[in-house]
Amino acid sequence: MTLVTARERSAQGAPRAEGDRRPPDRGAWFLVLPALIPILVLSVGPLLYGILLAFTDAQSGRTRATQWIGGLNFQDLLHDTLFWESFRIGLVWAVGVTVPQFLLALGLALLLDQDLRLRWLARALAIIPWAMPEVVVGVMWRLVYNPDAGVLNETLRNLGLGDGRDWLSGLSTALPAVIVVGVWAGMPQTTVTLLAGLQNTPRELHEAAAMDGAGAWRRFRTVTWPALRPVALAITALNFIWNFNSFALVYVLTSGGPGGRTRLPMLFAYEEAFRYGQFGYAAAMGLVMVAVISLLLALFLVGRLNDRTGGDRA
Repeated sequence: MTLVTARERSAQGAPRAEGDRRPPDRGAWFLVLPALIPILVLSVGPLLYGILLAFTDAQSGRTRATQWIGGLNFQDLLHDTLFWESFRIGLVWAVGVTVPQFLLALGLALLLDQDLRLRWLARALAIIPWAMPEVVVGVMWRLVYNPDAGVLNETLRNLGLGDGRDWLSGLSTALPAVIVVGVWAGMPQTTVTLLAGLQNTPRELHEAAAMDGAGAWRRFRTVTWPALRPVALAITALNFIWNFNSFALVYVLTSGGPGGRTRLPMLFAYEEAFRYGQFGYAAAMGLVMVAVISLLLALFLVGRLNDRTGGDRA
């Protein structure tokens, strides 16, 4: 009788016996650890510590030990009108940046997808804001909005449209001015993502639709958008999360002013922690924001799952 090894049986296509299953390669963990350890140390660890801190009365400069106070920080948050006002401003900011950002990026991606001369140069110029740090973007736009020598006010004066105004210090203009900067700074990333989605759309579908007499709008509605929709939904959800958690750009532009009109939730939590020393209270704010973002992300994933399930049934 000829003995056949498990490897030979596998090569011959025969099913392996239950006892022939190879144990998982433990050496693979050594390949994963270099990427896993920074995630655990720099992301998971601080998150767990922040959750723990939210249930304490931790403050800066205290001589006595930090005490466990349960949900008192969250009870205070329920009655903190300044925090909920900043939360409302954060939602206005996130929606006000995400929606124009997507619409302008979609138009730019459609333009860059065309067979144009020097298209490579246009694509390179389109991603310049993405390559600039947020602090640099903030400083640059502060110069643009400068009430005395800013480019914007100088242009308005030259066109005879008035003497200009202090855009970042006006109660009615600060938030719209900051939203414009947020749209400009984040549009390249959305453009690149949508452009990649457009280039994955088969050209044969567009050619077939054109031969059937479909115009540009009909081709976009029946061919381009169905293929682009998954990418568009994903980048829009990510942009909303990123914009809601914005900090550096708004901090450099206005530091939350004037009168708290641009005080986003992250700025509010930063001030509570590092200006007033209320670390436990600030951690509770951060935990609430994480919970809200997680809820929105869960709703998005459920909606995507339902759409995919409905599409499979169809």
